[in-house]
Amino acid sequence: MQKYIYSILFLLSSFCASAQNEDKPFILVLGVAQDGGYPHIGCQRQCCVRAWENDSLKRWVVSLALVDPISKRWWLFEATPDIKEELHYFQSLTRGLYNFVPDGVFVTHAHIGHYTGLMEFGKEAMSTKAVPVYCLPRMKTFLETNGPWSQLVNYKNIVLHTMQADSPIQLTEKISVTAFTVPHRDEYSETAGFRINTGVKKYLFIPDVNKWDVWDRSIIAEVKAVDIAFVDATFYDNTELPIKNFSSVPHPFVSETMKLFEKEDVETKAKIYFIHFNHTNPLLWDTRKRDEVKKGGFNIAMQGEKI
Repeated sequence: MQKYIYSILFLLSSFCASAQNEDKPFILVLGVAQDGGYPHIGCQRQCCVRAWENDSLKRWVVSLALVDPISKRWWLFEATPDIKEELHYFQSLTRGLYNFVPDGVFVTHAHIGHYTGLMEFGKEAMSTKAVPVYCLPRMKTFLETNGPWSQLVNYKNIVLHTMQADSPIQLTEKISVTAFTVPHRDEYSETAGFRINTGVKKYLFIPDVNKWDVWDRSIIAEVKAVDIAFVDATFYDNTELPIKNFSSVPHPFVSETMKLFEKEDVETKAKIYFIHFNHTNPLLWDTRKRDEVKKGGFNIAMQGEKI
């Protein structure tokens, strides 16, 4: 009888804990690939052939959803070329409890994998009404002064909101987002990273950046200041592309980031979730490599994951 009572109490406590978590903001990972997605256009290498032949292996371009169950609002991070699939995916993951169109979109920079999905808000597609789009000043100017993006602004399909680096934008009483700049190929705009504070957890989102040592901040300190850090994992190492000089694509290799953090404690390493995988990155398809990363104490962002 006593064992039966303990079982009932355990189930009740589990139910209460689960119910308690239902009203807390969370992150959904909608996409994990680099700008070209996975499989990559024109790629007939073995890394992509398996994904061309098996739809379940396909991965969309890097994107996150920030969800607030209390206000029933949600915000999209990055407007990718896969936005049509990702918004549908969000509805599936959340069982249709939220609006199809996000309550706002945060854009890091003007490379094709991060903003071109905004076109789906135009009159030829959804013809949305005043969707807030948050970005840093140069990105705002780029969207305002270049077609077809300027048409979205002129027709008020989107409304641009300027973010200032290191100044938080308050979305709800408890949820805020802070943009900061990171070094990257800034041909058309600056490049932002985002710090998300839900009042319960703090998240770091840096999908694109040059080598960590050219940033004027310490990535180790930045990771330690949050609970979860989604960081650039475009390439695993320098063996993936048939080039000797990676200076034109100077992302931090996953192997370099793991080396940088190897002396940090278990808790710090576990905060890191690698994301933004190029189609050549074995973390997309190589179980052995994924196991190595996990044995090292790090995490790999998985499409559809709730964090």
